[in-house]
Amino acid sequence: MHIQPRQQILDIWRYTVRASLEGNRWRPGGGNSISDAEQLLCLMSPSTELDQLRISRPDLLSPDVEDALRDLGEAIEIPQRLLVILTAYINRYTGQDGTPVFSGGSYLRSSVDGMEPSPEQDQWDVVYSYAISVRLMLAIIGFTRDHQRVAKSDAAEQALTLEDLASRRLSAAMVGLLRSFTVSTFALDSVAGSHLMRMADQGRQKPEKTAEKLHEALREVLAGLRDDVTIEGPRWLFECGWSWGVVRGASPIETSAVIGRQPEGVAHNAPDLYFTTVALEAARALAANRTMLPAWLDPEQLRLVQQLGVRAELVRMHWATIATLESDGAWPVEDLPWRTTDGRESEYYSLLVAGSVLSQMTGERPAEDRLRRLLTILERLAERNGVTARMPGDDVGAARNHYQGMSFPLIGSETPTSPQLTWNLVDIAPALLKRTVELAAISPSGALRRAAIDLADRIGDHLALRRRPDSPGEGLWDSPAGVFSQAGAAEGRLDWGYTERVVDCLVAAARKVSRQRARPAKTCPSDRASRRPTPIASCTRWVAWRQPAEGARDNPGARERVTLVARKRSHGAGWRLQAGIGEGLRAKRVEFPTRDCPRGVSLKGRGMS
Repeated sequence: MHIQPRQQILDIWRYTVRASLEGNRWRPGGGNSISDAEQLLCLMSPSTELDQLRISRPDLLSPDVEDALRDLGEAIEIPQRLLVILTAYINRYTGQDGTPVFSGGSYLRSSVDGMEPSPEQDQWDVVYSYAISVRLMLAIIGFTRDHQRVAKSDAAEQALTLEDLASRRLSAAMVGLLRSFTVSTFALDSVAGSHLMRMADQGRQKPEKTAEKLHEALREVLAGLRDDVTIEGPRWLFECGWSWGVVRGASPIETSAVIGRQPEGVAHNAPDLYFTTVALEAARALAANRTMLPAWLDPEQLRLVQQLGVRAELVRMHWATIATLESDGAWPVEDLPWRTTDGRESEYYSLLVAGSVLSQMTGERPAEDRLRRLLTILERLAERNGVTARMPGDDVGAARNHYQGMSFPLIGSETPTSPQLTWNLVDIAPALLKRTVELAAISPSGALRRAAIDLADRIGDHLALRRRPDSPGEGLWDSPAGVFSQAGAAEGRLDWGYTERVVDCLVAAARKVSRQRARPAKTCPSDRASRRPTPIASCTRWVAWRQPAEGARDNPGARERVTLVARKRSHGAGWRLQAGIGEGLRAKRVEFPTRDCPRGVSLKGRGMS
């Protein structure tokens, strides 16, 4: 599966609509606030994050987009159908008293076989629902704002009503995330302290010396958390992040936003690495829309956004600092698998921590050697987990992580009559793909970028084999038996969460392509000497960034050819073209005009197809 974001997103849209319609009626994805939101994000995320896939404006709908969504109706009917579907989602997860519902439903599992979560546990809010609601509500607000520009009076009124509902749910989700944020402290000689020192001290120094070094590295984070935590001396350590839900004892947030009642907290007052990563994704979505938020949100909502942003930045800095605390030339995150302070070990946790490091680097100008070390970690994780390497048939345990998943406890979820709840993770492959695409997007050198893209293509091959071959959910995910012989056909099911994560990867890949095309033209040394523009094919070193030749600017066909050849040249992987990434084209024979060919190079006989 060579990654072709536009075409693959359109294919997923086509299959999503088919799987979601029962007759002419939209069928929600999983009977809980999370699965239903993931199902909708498969459509809404690309359409609001990628301009070329907007579906809010019938007048701007391209023919291939209209074809992919034709089961929803004609071009003018598509946004109107979505207004109804999105409104129904928000109403379905709003209580009778007007309080938004963020329960986990079927995502919550009992730790005791044969038992189900109690009705009380089923209704608890979870951070995952808060986070995915932030993303979906932002998409809805952007969609309704754009649609109101061309909608007739009735449809415009309906869009305005939906925007108001989405705005309220967004406020409630942000308040929930703020109440789920926590900072925990523990002594150096405690069990948690021992586990943290075991990961942070790659040089095997005395714990006191490592703790002192860690305190110095985290001085800026501690200063930012001064209102949340007090560290009494160098023998005390801390972690910050998000728990799985509103933490026990969390005070209500004072806000003028209309969000209904704020539920009592039940979650353990300590960060969980997985839910911390999920919350950071929500904060990242808010940051990505920062230029639009002043027009979309009111001052109180902007205050909540700012508070979340400050916490997210401190948390990213905290985990990235621990993960890359240099000791005898080694990083803690390079020591697989990562061990959390409660003693759990998993390579999935290594991936989460590596993602925090990558997110922190995205806002900087990272050195190439640091990115190369991160890419090596991603390559090792992909190989060790059977994503890019064949997994032996008798390695049932490792393969099982891809379909039965990695389960971990939700500490604090037990009640006097019900056992502790657990959460399950099966999405290591799409998580690997997303981090690899993000790394490729910020790689400063062509060689490193090509290595990251090659890894992304191999992970994509793995994911392509896991698409469901039949209904329900043909063409979507997940069918692990397509890769792992250990998994029976019964292990496969339509998983909207898995599918949405793949869509998220494709959106990230499409953004990378758009950024590359938007880069200003660079010139090679010969250009500077001659003061004349050099055709795109004449300098391999710069070919990935050159704009179409002057003669191609007014000729869309010529521009198409230039883009295709330039992209393949930049990958350095032969001349077999995989149809216009981001353009939705089919592979075709490509020919350079003679005047554009570099000296001494003939494209004849190169096997171009």
